[in-house]
Amino acid sequence: MKHDHMPSSAVPAATGFSPGFAALGLEASLLASLEALGYEEPTPIQREAIPPLLAGRDLLGQAATGTGKTAAFTLPLLQRIAHGTPARPAALILVPTRELAIQVAQAVQRYGKELRLGVLAVYGGQAIGPQLHALKRGVEVVVATPGRALDHIRRGTLKLEHVGIVVLDEADEMLDMGFAEDLDAILDRTPAAKQTALFSATMPPRIRSIAHRHLRDPVEITIAKEPVKAGTAPRVQQTAYVVARSYREAALARVLDMAGPKSALIFCRTRVEVDDVTSMLNGRGHRAEAIHGGMNQAQRDRVMQAFKSGRTELLVATDVAARGLDIPSVSHVVNYDLPSSAEIYVHRIGRTGRAGREGAAITILDPREQRLLRSIEQHTKARVTVLPIPSVADLHARRLERTQAAVEDVLKDGDLKGFADVAERLAAAYPPADVAAAALKLLVRAQGGERPEQEIPAMPVRPPEFGRPAREAGRHRDAPADARRRPAGWTAQRRREAGMARVYIGAGRAAGIRPADLVGAIANEAKVSSNIIGAIEIEDRFSVVDVPEPMAPAIIEVLGRARIKGRKVPVRLFRD
Repeated sequence: MKHDHMPSSAVPAATGFSPGFAALGLEASLLASLEALGYEEPTPIQREAIPPLLAGRDLLGQAATGTGKTAAFTLPLLQRIAHGTPARPAALILVPTRELAIQVAQAVQRYGKELRLGVLAVYGGQAIGPQLHALKRGVEVVVATPGRALDHIRRGTLKLEHVGIVVLDEADEMLDMGFAEDLDAILDRTPAAKQTALFSATMPPRIRSIAHRHLRDPVEITIAKEPVKAGTAPRVQQTAYVVARSYREAALARVLDMAGPKSALIFCRTRVEVDDVTSMLNGRGHRAEAIHGGMNQAQRDRVMQAFKSGRTELLVATDVAARGLDIPSVSHVVNYDLPSSAEIYVHRIGRTGRAGREGAAITILDPREQRLLRSIEQHTKARVTVLPIPSVADLHARRLERTQAAVEDVLKDGDLKGFADVAERLAAAYPPADVAAAALKLLVRAQGGERPEQEIPAMPVRPPEFGRPAREAGRHRDAPADARRRPAGWTAQRRREAGMARVYIGAGRAAGIRPADLVGAIANEAKVSSNIIGAIEIEDRFSVVDVPEPMAPAIIEVLGRARIKGRKVPVRLFRD
């Protein structure tokens, strides 16, 4: 594959695109996609990684989830494929979970919309027929979990002899899940002259070992955590809510409906997100305005005047748009997206809790971003309390509380002239309590309180003391020798994680069971995120897996009907 790329000078000066992305050497079609998606400025990992990847260099990058890694490797990958020798597949992206495979494949499609390249997500738990058909037809980019990729390689349906680019995303997660041997087996089947990029949130020796074996003179990039001094985070109440990506809008609306902020600043990552969130909030009866880099100065001035005067209660903005704005202290700051660094987080929430006032900072958190949240906590030396999303019943109760308080304020004011006569006439015909209840019902209805609401599924919360998921304790093939020598009785004596139940699975090492087999079976059969799975212990004839206690019955039921390594096995709660 060719290693040439369009230099930054080839981008027309009058494109109107963000000079930040244009300066990195990306061509006009990709810049147009970024503009349409509302991206305003590259993140640090994008600024550092895109130029060497465009130049064909191997890359070893350390950056956490939420820092913009996907665009950092996807944009140069698409440009190099578009200008390289045609090959199918031309690029292979390996990721730890089916959720991330879907997410990355969608990102490739969005960024490469103008290039019309084919992309396929390949993972376990879905019918293999459509995958076989798509691979036979041919696609330029395959995004896969290691287990399913190796399955296709052995079937001869995924051929890697012409692959020119390989990306390993979240490599430490893949090793935690027991994919070390699978990764080596896959990479050994790719051409020696390929370009390889490896991204990992942490850089332990085993990651560097993989890099040493498979990367050629890589450019090394570390997106360092900003040195935020203890106590620099404002003294505000900081909370977060963990929700699946598909429920983020509903969760934001629910949290705002519960909080009832007088003035809130809501941060989003892109212009498109800002517009979508603003439209959604206005549709629910809020007074929201958007502000982002796509607006002229007159529009920005109008929006800011409305917010300062109180005509608007919610201001939805990107970080770029909020810079330098004279925004008064607000009652709430909401992170619709967790920022990519502790420094940005502190800067955002510093808008509230000023001058001794009380303030609140709320974050809507993707399950995979919990590690990044813990990192922010460590740097700010401030605790972020993770709370369950309020239920529909909680919301209704909160609305009634507010209505009661509003009525009490009117009663204390005492100016009821013109209304008391109507109340007396109604009370003569109906029980006074029913009259009051009917008035309250009308008031709640007028405020949108009878709008149909959906329950938002609870997501498991990673305990604070566990900075990264322990995929297997004790018998992991990548574990140190002393762990492998622990006696069988150690299983029953191990400290349990809070809120976790232990599930017995009647198959172990003798049946060829690996951690990846158990993670895949639970995630795919129970349709849950692999991030919820805790410690895994594999003995000779059985295995024990930690899962969130509320989810244990459903997981046991579906695993009891499923096949693991081609056969049905007994599954039940583990009894010490």
